Amino acid sequence: MSATIIDGKAVGQKVREEAKQRAAVLKGKGITPCLAVVLVGEDPASISYVTGKKQACIEAGMEDREIRLPETATEAELLDLIAKLNADTKVHGILVQLPLPKHIAEDKIIIAIDPKKDVDGFHPVSVGNMVIGRPGFLPCTPHGVLVLLREIKVPLSGAHAVVVGRSNIVGNPLASMLPRRDVNATLTVCHTGTKDLAKYTLQADILIAAAGKPELITPEMVRPGAVVIDVGVNRVPDASKKSGFKLVGDVDFAAAEKASYITPVPGGVGPMTIAMLMQNVVEAAENA
Repeated sequence: MSATIIDGKAVGQKVREEAKQRAAVLKGKGITPCLAVVLVGEDPASISYVTGKKQACIEAGMEDREIRLPETATEAELLDLIAKLNADTKVHGILVQLPLPKHIAEDKIIIAIDPKKDVDGFHPVSVGNMVIGRPGFLPCTPHGVLVLLREIKVPLSGAHAVVVGRSNIVGNPLASMLPRRDVNATLTVCHTGTKDLAKYTLQADILIAAAGKPELITPEMVRPGAVVIDVGVNRVPDASKKSGFKLVGDVDFAAAEKASYITPVPGGVGPMTIAMLMQNVVEAAENA
């Protein structure tokens, strides 16, 4: 048996197309959805992410307002900028690219963003809404995982989902979203400190790896027929590549021989993150 590859690029494109159509309806009413992206410093990975978001906005017919601050910008300067963006009625979504320089407290910055413009879904109000099942912005990557699972029509209700990882960006939000009544999965959360990890992963109907450890999940840890969603993106040295490294997930891709479905890295969960962001920006503009 060999797994069906879940094409995150194709699913993400479908979501982006829908966002584009919704944006066109708003533009017909004189409203252009606008995302303000704030980048502090010159981190190459962050610059790459911001460029991807800018391109997605252009393709969806939305306004992209990119604001770059130097590495030396103070916390007070960044808070002042967020206050101005909160007050700007033409800005519907605010995204501060993480990580921030060490002298700026990320928590303070996240809390400063108006929850109505929190298209990343990281504000405590957004997190609270997610936990109790109220309407609100869902974090883009975990929401993208759910959309992928629904796209392949895998039965979620009553399925045993095992999430490996507990970050506030992926693991913890999934732990809130999967048992919700509209999903109805049974949940186990593991992490890098879990003893005998395979004991739990082998029970999974749906195995979601988001621990940030290259190829942590080996084929022996996957139950035959399981659906495997690999959220990890790790750079590992590879002398055969021009760049000197290659990208691998948290799952050894040889697990495809046992799984029924699997996401590749890259091209699986990654494209869904920006797609769900575009959906959140349109929703913020519709709500405004």
